[in-house]
Amino acid sequence: MNATVEQLAPVAEPASNTVWVVAALYQFRQVQNPAELRERLLSLVQRINLCGTLIVADEGINGTIAGDRDAIDQVHQFLLNEGFNGLEYKESLSQDKPFRKMKIKLKKEIVTLGVDVKPRDLVGHYLNPQEWNEMISRDDVILIDTRNDYEFQAGTFKGAIDPKTETFREFPEYVKQQLAEHKDKKVAMFCTGGIRCEKSTSLLLQEGFEEVYHLKGGILKYLEEMPAEQSLWQGECFVFDGRTAITHGLEEGQNEKCHACGWSVTPEERALPSYEHGVSCLHCIDKTSDMKKASFRMRQSQIVAAKRKRL
Repeated sequence: MNATVEQLAPVAEPASNTVWVVAALYQFRQVQNPAELRERLLSLVQRINLCGTLIVADEGINGTIAGDRDAIDQVHQFLLNEGFNGLEYKESLSQDKPFRKMKIKLKKEIVTLGVDVKPRDLVGHYLNPQEWNEMISRDDVILIDTRNDYEFQAGTFKGAIDPKTETFREFPEYVKQQLAEHKDKKVAMFCTGGIRCEKSTSLLLQEGFEEVYHLKGGILKYLEEMPAEQSLWQGECFVFDGRTAITHGLEEGQNEKCHACGWSVTPEERALPSYEHGVSCLHCIDKTSDMKKASFRMRQSQIVAAKRKRL
Protein backbone atom coordinates (compact mmCIF):
# COMPACT_ATOMS: atom_id res chain seq x y z
CA MET A 1 0.00 0.00 0.00
CA ASN A 2 1.68 3.18 -1.14
CA ALA A 3 -1.21 5.54 -0.50
CA THR A 4 -4.18 5.94 1.76
CA VAL A 5 -7.36 4.34 0.48
CA GLU A 6 -10.50 5.75 2.04
CA GLN A 7 -14.08 4.66 1.77
CA LEU A 8 -17.12 6.36 3.23
CA ALA A 9 -20.15 4.61 4.63
CA PRO A 10 -23.54 6.29 4.92
CA VAL A 11 -24.55 7.36 8.42
CA ALA A 12 -28.19 7.15 9.40
CA GLU A 13 -29.62 10.03 11.41
CA PRO A 14 -30.56 8.74 14.87
CA ALA A 15 -33.42 9.84 17.06
CA SER A 16 -32.88 13.28 18.60
CA ASN A 17 -32.54 11.82 22.11
CA THR A 18 -29.75 9.38 21.19
CA VAL A 19 -26.74 9.31 23.52
CA TRP A 20 -23.72 8.44 21.43
CA VAL A 21 -21.34 5.79 22.75
CA VAL A 22 -17.80 6.73 21.68
CA ALA A 23 -15.33 3.83 21.44
CA ALA A 24 -11.60 4.42 21.03
CA LEU A 25 -9.75 1.24 20.06
CA TYR A 26 -6.54 -0.13 18.63
CA GLN A 27 -4.42 -3.26 18.45
CA PHE A 28 -1.12 -4.05 16.79
CA ARG A 29 -1.67 -7.44 15.18
CA GLN A 30 -0.59 -8.89 11.84
CA VAL A 31 -3.43 -8.56 9.32
CA GLN A 32 -2.99 -10.90 6.35
CA ASN A 33 -5.36 -9.10 4.00
CA PRO A 34 -6.14 -5.53 5.16
CA ALA A 35 -8.15 -4.69 2.03
CA GLU A 36 -10.46 -7.66 2.60
CA LEU A 37 -10.90 -6.73 6.27
CA ARG A 38 -11.81 -3.19 5.28
CA GLU A 39 -14.45 -4.45 2.84
CA ARG A 40 -16.06 -6.63 5.50
CA LEU A 41 -16.03 -3.75 7.97
CA LEU A 42 -17.60 -1.52 5.35
CA SER A 43 -20.33 -4.08 4.77
CA LEU A 44 -21.05 -4.14 8.51
CA VAL A 45 -21.12 -0.39 9.14
CA GLN A 46 -23.44 0.22 6.20
CA ARG A 47 -26.13 -1.68 8.08
CA ILE A 48 -25.83 0.10 11.45
CA ASN A 49 -25.91 3.59 12.92
CA LEU A 50 -22.21 4.46 13.16
CA CYS A 51 -19.85 7.40 12.54
CA GLY A 52 -16.14 8.00 13.05
CA THR A 53 -12.97 6.58 11.53
CA LEU A 54 -11.34 3.15 11.42
CA ILE A 55 -7.84 2.66 10.02
CA VAL A 56 -6.76 -0.77 8.78
CA ALA A 57 -3.18 -1.72 7.89
CA ASP A 58 -0.86 -4.71 7.80
CA GLU A 59 0.11 -3.91 11.40
CA GLY A 60 -3.40 -3.84 12.89
CA ILE A 61 -6.41 -1.60 13.44
CA ASN A 62 -6.97 1.81 15.02
CA GLY A 63 -9.86 4.21 15.29
CA THR A 64 -12.56 6.05 17.15
CA ILE A 65 -16.19 5.34 16.34
CA ALA A 66 -19.53 6.44 17.75
CA GLY A 67 -23.02 5.01 17.60
CA ASP A 68 -25.84 3.66 19.71
CA ARG A 69 -25.17 0.80 22.14
CA ASP A 70 -26.13 -1.91 19.66
CA ALA A 71 -23.96 -0.54 16.85
CA ILE A 72 -20.86 -0.27 19.04
CA ASP A 73 -21.41 -3.77 20.41
CA GLN A 74 -21.70 -5.17 16.88
CA VAL A 75 -18.38 -3.66 15.78
CA HIS A 76 -16.65 -4.75 18.98
CA GLN A 77 -17.88 -8.32 18.57
CA PHE A 78 -16.90 -8.34 14.89
CA LEU A 79 -13.33 -7.40 15.80
CA LEU A 80 -13.17 -10.00 18.55
CA ASN A 81 -14.35 -12.62 16.05
CA GLU A 82 -11.56 -11.47 13.71
CA GLY A 83 -8.95 -12.26 16.35
CA PHE A 84 -8.52 -8.77 17.80
CA ASN A 85 -8.82 -10.11 21.33
CA GLY A 86 -6.08 -7.85 22.69
CA LEU A 87 -7.79 -4.58 21.84
CA GLU A 88 -6.96 -1.50 23.85
CA TYR A 89 -10.58 -0.41 24.15
CA LYS A 90 -12.21 2.54 25.95
CA GLU A 91 -15.73 3.96 25.90
CA SER A 92 -17.15 7.37 26.75
CA LEU A 93 -20.40 9.21 25.99
CA SER A 94 -21.40 12.21 23.89
CA GLN A 95 -24.75 14.01 23.87
CA ASP A 96 -24.16 15.22 20.30
CA LYS A 97 -23.06 13.37 17.19
CA PRO A 98 -19.25 13.51 17.48
CA PHE A 99 -18.37 12.81 13.81
CA ARG A 100 -20.01 13.85 10.55
CA LYS A 101 -19.28 10.65 8.60
CA MET A 102 -18.12 7.06 8.86
CA LYS A 103 -14.72 6.50 7.22
CA ILE A 104 -12.76 3.29 6.80
CA LYS A 105 -9.19 3.90 5.67
CA LEU A 106 -6.57 1.52 4.31
CA LYS A 107 -3.09 2.81 5.20
CA LYS A 108 0.52 1.72 5.56
CA GLU A 109 0.46 2.38 9.32
CA ILE A 110 -2.39 2.56 11.81
CA VAL A 111 -0.61 5.56 13.35
CA THR A 112 1.92 7.27 11.12
CA LEU A 113 5.45 7.49 12.52
CA GLY A 114 7.24 7.07 9.21
CA VAL A 115 9.98 4.90 10.76
CA ASP A 116 10.01 1.11 10.78
CA VAL A 117 9.53 -0.05 14.38
CA LYS A 118 8.20 -3.26 15.89
CA PRO A 119 5.68 -2.39 18.63
CA ARG A 120 4.57 -6.03 18.95
CA ASP A 121 8.10 -7.20 19.73
CA LEU A 122 9.91 -4.22 21.27
CA VAL A 123 7.93 -2.00 23.61
CA GLY A 124 8.44 -0.08 26.85
CA HIS A 125 7.29 -0.90 30.37
CA TYR A 126 3.54 -0.39 30.82
CA LEU A 127 2.41 1.56 33.88
CA ASN A 128 -1.11 1.72 35.27
CA PRO A 129 -2.40 5.12 36.47
CA GLN A 130 -1.19 4.71 40.06
CA GLU A 131 2.24 3.47 38.97
CA TRP A 132 2.34 6.37 36.51
CA ASN A 133 1.81 8.92 39.30
CA GLU A 134 4.69 7.40 41.25
CA MET A 135 7.00 7.32 38.21
CA ILE A 136 6.45 10.89 36.99
CA SER A 137 6.83 12.28 40.52
CA ARG A 138 10.47 11.18 40.54
CA ASP A 139 13.26 13.68 39.91
CA ASP A 140 15.27 11.32 37.68
CA VAL A 141 12.56 10.83 35.03
CA ILE A 142 12.22 12.67 31.72
CA LEU A 143 8.48 13.04 31.03
CA ILE A 144 7.53 13.52 27.38
CA ASP A 145 4.15 14.29 25.83
CA THR A 146 4.26 12.51 22.46
CA ARG A 147 1.18 14.32 21.15
CA ASN A 148 1.10 17.38 18.91
CA ASP A 149 1.48 21.01 19.95
CA TYR A 150 -2.23 21.87 19.87
CA GLU A 151 -3.02 18.81 22.02
CA PHE A 152 -0.36 19.80 24.56
CA GLN A 153 -1.82 23.31 24.74
CA ALA A 154 -5.23 21.98 25.84
CA GLY A 155 -3.77 20.06 28.79
CA THR A 156 -0.92 17.80 29.89
CA PHE A 157 0.73 16.19 32.90
CA LYS A 158 2.55 18.35 35.41
CA GLY A 159 6.19 18.70 34.36
CA ALA A 160 5.77 17.23 30.87
CA ILE A 161 8.01 18.30 27.99
CA ASP A 162 6.35 19.54 24.79
CA PRO A 163 8.29 18.28 21.72
CA LYS A 164 6.53 21.01 19.69
CA THR A 165 5.58 18.63 16.90
CA GLU A 166 2.74 19.33 14.48
CA THR A 167 2.44 15.67 13.47
CA PHE A 168 3.60 12.39 14.99
CA ARG A 169 5.82 11.88 11.94
CA GLU A 170 8.08 14.63 13.35
CA PHE A 171 8.71 12.73 16.59
CA PRO A 172 11.70 10.65 15.35
CA GLU A 173 13.55 13.87 14.49
CA TYR A 174 12.80 15.23 17.96
CA VAL A 175 14.30 12.07 19.46
CA LYS A 176 17.37 12.43 17.27
CA GLN A 177 17.91 16.13 18.00
CA GLN A 178 16.78 16.48 21.61
CA LEU A 179 16.90 13.11 23.37
CA ALA A 180 19.88 11.24 21.91
CA GLU A 181 22.20 12.32 24.73
CA HIS A 182 19.85 10.98 27.42
CA LYS A 183 19.86 7.29 26.53
CA ASP A 184 20.89 6.33 30.08
CA LYS A 185 17.97 8.20 31.68
CA LYS A 186 14.50 6.97 32.57
CA VAL A 187 12.05 8.23 29.94
CA ALA A 188 8.27 8.18 30.51
CA MET A 189 5.92 8.98 27.62
CA PHE A 190 2.18 9.32 27.15
CA CYS A 191 -0.45 10.06 24.52
CA THR A 192 -4.24 10.14 24.26
CA GLY A 193 -5.11 6.45 24.04
CA GLY A 194 -1.71 4.73 24.15
CA ILE A 195 -1.14 3.93 20.48
CA ARG A 196 1.45 6.59 19.74
CA CYS A 197 3.42 5.50 22.80
CA GLU A 198 3.47 1.91 21.56
CA LYS A 199 5.52 3.18 18.63
CA SER A 200 7.48 5.90 20.43
CA THR A 201 8.71 3.51 23.14
CA SER A 202 9.62 0.97 20.47
CA LEU A 203 11.54 3.69 18.63
CA LEU A 204 13.51 4.72 21.72
CA LEU A 205 14.41 1.13 22.61
CA GLN A 206 15.48 0.58 19.01
CA GLU A 207 17.71 3.67 19.32
CA GLY A 208 19.43 2.30 22.41
CA PHE A 209 17.55 3.93 25.29
CA GLU A 210 17.79 1.77 28.40
CA GLU A 211 14.65 2.47 30.48
CA VAL A 212 11.47 3.49 28.69
CA TYR A 213 8.02 3.63 30.26
CA HIS A 214 4.57 4.54 29.03
CA LEU A 215 1.07 5.02 30.40
CA LYS A 216 -1.04 1.98 29.51
CA GLY A 217 -4.32 3.05 27.95
CA GLY A 218 -3.08 6.61 27.67
CA ILE A 219 -4.63 9.74 29.10
CA LEU A 220 -8.14 8.38 28.51
CA LYS A 221 -7.59 5.44 30.87
CA TYR A 222 -5.92 7.73 33.40
CA LEU A 223 -8.81 10.21 33.43
CA GLU A 224 -11.27 7.34 33.68
CA GLU A 225 -9.62 5.67 36.67
CA MET A 226 -7.68 8.33 38.58
CA PRO A 227 -9.70 10.37 41.13
CA ALA A 228 -9.42 14.09 40.42
CA GLU A 229 -8.02 14.78 43.89
CA GLN A 230 -5.08 12.42 43.22
CA SER A 231 -4.54 13.46 39.62
CA LEU A 232 -1.37 14.98 38.19
CA TRP A 233 -3.20 15.96 35.00
CA GLN A 234 -3.60 19.67 34.27
CA GLY A 235 -6.22 21.08 31.89
CA GLU A 236 -8.34 19.05 29.47
CA CYS A 237 -7.53 16.23 27.06
CA PHE A 238 -7.93 17.13 23.39
CA VAL A 239 -9.93 14.52 21.45
CA PHE A 240 -10.41 14.24 17.70
CA ASP A 241 -14.18 14.46 17.65
CA GLY A 242 -16.96 16.98 18.12
CA ARG A 243 -16.47 17.15 21.90
CA THR A 244 -13.03 18.84 21.45
CA ALA A 245 -11.81 17.91 24.94
CA ILE A 246 -12.65 15.72 27.93
CA THR A 247 -11.71 15.74 31.58
CA HIS A 248 -11.83 13.44 34.63
CA GLY A 249 -14.43 10.71 34.47
CA LEU A 250 -14.30 11.12 30.68
CA GLU A 251 -16.76 13.98 30.99
CA GLU A 252 -16.96 16.51 28.18
CA GLY A 253 -14.78 19.54 28.90
CA GLN A 254 -15.37 23.27 28.43
CA ASN A 255 -12.88 23.82 25.62
CA GLU A 256 -14.12 24.27 22.06
CA LYS A 257 -12.30 23.76 18.78
CA CYS A 258 -11.49 26.76 16.61
CA HIS A 259 -12.80 25.65 13.22
CA ALA A 260 -10.37 27.96 11.47
CA CYS A 261 -7.15 26.40 12.81
CA GLY A 262 -8.17 23.34 14.86
CA TRP A 263 -6.69 24.50 18.17
CA SER A 264 -8.54 23.91 21.43
CA VAL A 265 -9.82 27.20 22.88
CA THR A 266 -10.65 27.72 26.56
CA PRO A 267 -13.66 29.75 27.80
CA GLU A 268 -11.24 32.54 28.78
CA GLU A 269 -9.70 32.57 25.30
CA ARG A 270 -13.16 32.69 23.70
CA ALA A 271 -13.81 35.91 25.64
CA LEU A 272 -10.88 37.65 23.89
CA PRO A 273 -11.46 40.06 20.98
CA SER A 274 -9.43 37.71 18.76
CA TYR A 275 -12.14 35.03 18.97
CA GLU A 276 -14.92 34.86 16.41
CA HIS A 277 -16.79 31.56 16.32
CA GLY A 278 -15.82 29.56 13.24
CA VAL A 279 -13.54 32.36 12.02
CA SER A 280 -10.56 33.03 14.31
CA CYS A 281 -8.94 32.68 17.72
CA LEU A 282 -5.79 33.98 19.41
CA HIS A 283 -3.79 31.16 17.78
CA CYS A 284 -4.70 32.01 14.19
CA ILE A 285 -6.13 35.54 13.93
CA ASP A 286 -2.85 36.90 12.52
CA LYS A 287 -2.27 33.89 10.25
CA THR A 288 -5.24 34.17 7.89
CA SER A 289 -6.10 36.89 5.38
CA ASP A 290 -9.27 39.00 5.42
CA MET A 291 -10.42 37.07 2.35
CA LYS A 292 -9.95 33.77 4.20
CA LYS A 293 -11.82 35.08 7.23
CA ALA A 294 -14.70 36.14 4.97
CA SER A 295 -14.78 32.60 3.60
CA PHE A 296 -14.88 31.20 7.13
CA ARG A 297 -17.78 33.53 8.01
CA MET A 298 -19.69 32.32 4.99
CA ARG A 299 -19.06 28.69 5.96
CA GLN A 300 -20.18 29.39 9.53
CA SER A 301 -23.42 31.01 8.38
CA GLN A 302 -24.14 27.96 6.21
CA ILE A 303 -23.54 25.64 9.18
CA VAL A 304 -25.93 27.67 11.34
CA ALA A 305 -28.57 27.69 8.59
CA ALA A 306 -28.26 23.91 8.14
CA LYS A 307 -28.73 23.35 11.88
CA ARG A 308 -31.85 25.51 11.93
CA LYS A 309 -33.34 23.44 9.10
CA ARG A 310 -32.92 20.25 11.12
CA LEU A 311 -34.72 21.72 14.16
